[in-house]
Amino acid sequence: QVQLVESGGGLVQSGGSLRLSCAASGRINSVYRMGWYRRAPGKQRELVATITSAGDAVYADSVKGRFTLSIDNYKITTTLQINSLKPEDTAVYYCSEEAKTPGGDHDYWGQGTQVTVSS
Repeated sequence: QVQLVESGGGLVQSGGSLRLSCAASGRINSVYRMGWYRRAPGKQRELVATITSAGDAVYADSVKGRFTLSIDNYKITTTLQINSLKPEDTAVYYCSEEAKTPGGDHDYWGQGTQVTVSS
């Protein structure tokens, strides 16, 4: 069983910064990709950023230049550095992982961490 545990959410003023971390545990042979999605109140979940094990990152247009995603393949963690936060960044942020396990390839999700940006 693979588990993803997120940390680092909270309440911050507009223009502030946060760092979200996600740690994976369990029987993981290798990681293809890790990333973050978010769901704002009343909206559908959307992509924030993903990164491959090779370090190739893709960002949503709304976060380019403000968010930076990194991955540690040894520790199987991913970190999302969020700068210049805006009220519209308020959402529950979910960590995701595409991994190869003894049981095959699977997608996994964390429980989510709340980010609230006050104006």
